[in-house]
Amino acid sequence: MPQCRSWKTFLTMMHWSMSRQSSWVQLAGHQGNFQVSKGGEVLKLYSEVEANCLDCLMRDPLRPFVPQYHGLVTRGELCYIRLEDLLSGLKRPVIMDCKMGVRTYQEDELVKARVKAPLRSDMYQKMVKMDPSAPSAEEHAQRGVTKWRYLQWRDSISSTSTLGFRIEGIMVGVKAREGTALFMFIKTIQNVKLLLDFLAYHSRLLALSDALKNSPFFRTHEVIGSSLLFVHDHSKASVWMIDFGKTTPLPDSQELRHNVPWSEGSREDGYLIVKTTMLQRPFCFLIRKRRTIQGTSTDQGLAQ
Repeated sequence: MPQCRSWKTFLTMMHWSMSRQSSWVQLAGHQGNFQVSKGGEVLKLYSEVEANCLDCLMRDPLRPFVPQYHGLVTRGELCYIRLEDLLSGLKRPVIMDCKMGVRTYQEDELVKARVKAPLRSDMYQKMVKMDPSAPSAEEHAQRGVTKWRYLQWRDSISSTSTLGFRIEGIMVGVKAREGTALFMFIKTIQNVKLLLDFLAYHSRLLALSDALKNSPFFRTHEVIGSSLLFVHDHSKASVWMIDFGKTTPLPDSQELRHNVPWSEGSREDGYLIVKTTMLQRPFCFLIRKRRTIQGTSTDQGLAQ
């Protein structure tokens, strides 16, 4: 299923969602991929890879840390995955999407790029918009880049390649901030410590860490492009694993360590490289201080 970083799409859906106070979507959403359902559920456009992952996770120690999977449903000609609504019952939640791992591209994408991958003009335009000097002379002449080239470049200029995670987007109340502005900022451990704290999410992160250690699913899957979704309101905080559309099982008997750098052919994803930093000072700035963003304030709440 194609991935898209459409912040306007997300913000539009969140405005509508917040008016209902009962709908969850991923921060980096794709227009048309989500529909709201009744009964505390949200519908995500069907992906066989993601549906298989969610089905396995329902029988894994990680089950408490992923949205509840309720099977499939058809609407018109389209099939959707039925997921637990992670915002249900929350009032004015603060949300952050944290993309995990040292790369967001699969090894298969690298192999395909070496053969003959199609050029993407949309990804070329995104690259030029952020850094006109980033494309090579040949890419400028072609006015296109391969998907792998774009993803590799995006990882290299963000904290993905240096710290094993990056912040894709943040939402406070109904005001959103795209992660692009944070890309160049969060590249060093010093910058991370300006953003991280140890309070409301601490116990959840520790429990997640234990579950990852004991998870057969985690040991036997290459987890690419998955996020941790941080959510809190005035009364509670939680962390969820989301987005498994690029998470694939390993060949029989192979297992990953998840805490070592990637080298081609290893399939290591670096998912746990960030763990030490995150458990030392997790994501304070969403909770700690009372902030006003264009007239919309958030309570100290959980930080006290």
